[in-house]
Amino acid sequence: MKLQFSPKLSLLLLLLVLINTGCVVGNRARIKKSEIVIQTARSYTGTPYKYGGTTRVGIDCSALLYHAFKSVKVTLPRVSADQSKKGEKVRLKDLRPGDMLFFATGKKKNKITHAGIVTSVKGGKEVRFIHASTSLGVTESNLYSDYYMKRFRRARRVL
Repeated sequence: MKLQFSPKLSLLLLLLVLINTGCVVGNRARIKKSEIVIQTARSYTGTPYKYGGTTRVGIDCSALLYHAFKSVKVTLPRVSADQSKKGEKVRLKDLRPGDMLFFATGKKKNKITHAGIVTSVKGGKEVRFIHASTSLGVTESNLYSDYYMKRFRRARRVL
Protein backbone atom coordinates (compact mmCIF):
# COMPACT_ATOMS: atom_id res chain seq x y z
CA MET A 1 0.00 0.00 0.00
CA LYS A 2 1.43 3.36 -1.06
CA LEU A 3 0.58 6.52 0.89
CA GLN A 4 -0.16 9.65 -1.07
CA PHE A 5 -0.42 13.11 0.42
CA SER A 6 -2.03 16.18 -1.03
CA PRO A 7 0.41 18.91 -2.11
CA LYS A 8 -0.74 21.10 0.83
CA LEU A 9 -0.19 18.33 3.36
CA SER A 10 3.20 17.51 1.83
CA LEU A 11 4.24 21.14 2.11
CA LEU A 12 3.02 21.31 5.71
CA LEU A 13 4.97 18.16 6.63
CA LEU A 14 8.10 19.54 4.96
CA LEU A 15 7.78 22.81 6.88
CA LEU A 16 7.38 20.96 10.17
CA VAL A 17 10.50 18.90 9.49
CA LEU A 18 12.50 22.03 8.61
CA ILE A 19 11.30 23.93 11.68
CA ASN A 20 12.06 20.99 13.95
CA THR A 21 15.52 20.56 12.42
CA GLY A 22 16.24 24.25 13.00
CA CYS A 23 15.26 23.93 16.67
CA VAL A 24 17.54 20.93 17.12
CA VAL A 25 20.48 22.68 15.46
CA GLY A 26 19.89 25.84 17.56
CA ASN A 27 19.67 23.78 20.76
CA ARG A 28 22.89 21.92 19.90
CA ALA A 29 24.69 25.22 19.37
CA ARG A 30 23.47 26.49 22.77
CA ILE A 31 24.56 23.25 24.47
CA LYS A 32 27.99 23.43 22.82
CA LYS A 33 28.42 27.05 23.94
CA SER A 34 27.42 26.21 27.51
CA GLU A 35 29.92 23.32 27.52
CA ILE A 36 32.69 25.70 26.41
CA VAL A 37 31.71 28.22 29.09
CA ILE A 38 31.79 25.51 31.78
CA GLN A 39 35.07 24.05 30.48
CA THR A 40 36.65 27.52 30.51
CA ALA A 41 35.44 28.20 34.05
CA ARG A 42 36.67 24.78 35.22
CA SER A 43 40.11 25.53 33.79
CA TYR A 44 40.40 28.04 36.68
CA THR A 45 39.66 25.39 39.33
CA GLY A 46 41.99 25.87 42.28
CA THR A 47 42.88 29.44 41.33
CA PRO A 48 42.96 31.45 44.57
CA TYR A 49 40.33 34.09 45.23
CA LYS A 50 41.51 37.68 44.94
CA TYR A 51 39.14 40.62 45.24
CA GLY A 52 39.30 42.45 41.91
CA GLY A 53 41.53 39.70 40.49
CA THR A 54 41.21 38.81 36.84
CA THR A 55 44.01 36.29 36.23
CA ARG A 56 45.04 32.74 37.09
CA VAL A 57 47.20 34.18 39.87
CA GLY A 58 44.01 35.35 41.62
CA ILE A 59 40.43 35.85 40.45
CA ASP A 60 37.09 36.97 41.83
CA CYS A 61 33.67 35.55 41.00
CA SER A 62 32.63 38.16 38.46
CA ALA A 63 35.92 37.87 36.56
CA LEU A 64 35.39 34.10 36.39
CA LEU A 65 32.02 34.69 34.68
CA TYR A 66 33.50 37.41 32.49
CA HIS A 67 36.28 35.15 31.16
CA ALA A 68 34.10 32.04 30.83
CA PHE A 69 31.46 33.78 28.72
CA LYS A 70 34.06 35.72 26.73
CA SER A 71 35.25 32.30 25.47
CA VAL A 72 32.01 32.10 23.44
CA LYS A 73 32.04 35.78 22.46
CA VAL A 74 29.48 36.87 25.07
CA THR A 75 30.65 40.06 26.73
CA LEU A 76 29.46 40.59 30.28
CA PRO A 77 30.00 43.58 32.54
CA ARG A 78 32.90 43.17 34.96
CA VAL A 79 30.88 43.45 38.22
CA SER A 80 28.44 40.76 39.44
CA ALA A 81 25.68 43.28 40.27
CA ASP A 82 25.75 44.48 36.65
CA GLN A 83 26.06 40.92 35.28
CA SER A 84 22.89 40.01 37.17
CA LYS A 85 20.90 42.34 34.91
CA LYS A 86 21.94 40.68 31.65
CA GLY A 87 20.04 37.97 29.79
CA GLU A 88 16.65 36.56 30.63
CA LYS A 89 15.33 35.61 34.06
CA VAL A 90 15.32 31.90 34.88
CA ARG A 91 13.31 30.13 37.57
CA LEU A 92 15.09 27.63 39.82
CA LYS A 93 13.12 24.73 38.38
CA ASP A 94 14.21 25.70 34.86
CA LEU A 95 17.97 25.95 35.50
CA ARG A 96 20.34 24.33 33.03
CA PRO A 97 24.12 24.22 32.57
CA GLY A 98 25.53 27.58 31.54
CA ASP A 99 23.00 29.66 33.47
CA MET A 100 24.34 32.34 35.79
CA LEU A 101 23.50 32.43 39.52
CA PHE A 102 23.63 35.52 41.71
CA PHE A 103 23.81 35.85 45.48
CA ALA A 104 23.73 38.49 48.20
CA THR A 105 26.53 37.42 50.54
CA GLY A 106 27.13 40.77 52.25
CA LYS A 107 25.24 42.63 54.95
CA LYS A 108 22.64 44.04 52.55
CA LYS A 109 20.11 41.30 51.81
CA ASN A 110 19.40 42.33 48.23
CA LYS A 111 22.78 43.61 47.04
CA ILE A 112 24.32 41.17 44.55
CA THR A 113 27.87 40.43 45.69
CA HIS A 114 28.58 36.92 44.38
CA ALA A 115 28.06 34.96 41.14
CA GLY A 116 28.51 31.50 39.68
CA ILE A 117 27.76 29.35 36.61
CA VAL A 118 25.55 26.25 36.69
CA THR A 119 27.63 23.20 35.72
CA SER A 120 25.06 20.43 36.17
CA VAL A 121 21.47 19.83 37.21
CA LYS A 122 20.76 16.46 38.83
CA GLY A 123 17.22 16.32 40.07
CA GLY A 124 15.38 18.81 42.22
CA LYS A 125 17.92 19.30 44.98
CA GLU A 126 21.31 19.13 43.31
CA VAL A 127 22.37 22.00 41.12
CA ARG A 128 26.15 22.27 40.93
CA PHE A 129 27.75 25.59 40.11
CA ILE A 130 31.30 26.88 39.74
CA HIS A 131 32.36 30.10 41.43
CA ALA A 132 35.31 31.84 43.04
CA SER A 133 34.92 31.28 46.78
CA THR A 134 36.74 33.66 49.12
CA SER A 135 37.93 30.72 51.23
CA LEU A 136 38.40 27.93 48.64
CA GLY A 137 39.23 29.76 45.42
CA VAL A 138 37.56 28.52 42.24
CA THR A 139 35.47 25.51 43.21
CA GLU A 140 32.10 23.85 42.60
CA SER A 141 29.28 23.80 45.14
CA ASN A 142 25.65 22.73 45.42
CA LEU A 143 23.16 25.60 45.11
CA TYR A 144 20.83 23.73 47.46
CA SER A 145 23.23 23.88 50.40
CA ASP A 146 21.77 25.94 53.25
CA TYR A 147 24.43 28.62 52.86
CA TYR A 148 23.78 29.32 49.19
CA MET A 149 20.00 28.90 49.22
CA LYS A 150 19.67 31.55 51.96
CA ARG A 151 21.71 33.97 49.86
CA PHE A 152 20.44 33.11 46.35
CA ARG A 153 18.72 36.07 44.66
CA ARG A 154 18.34 35.32 40.94
CA ALA A 155 19.37 33.30 37.92
CA ARG A 156 19.89 34.61 34.40
CA ARG A 157 20.49 33.04 30.99
CA VAL A 158 22.57 34.66 28.24
CA LEU A 159 23.03 31.56 26.03
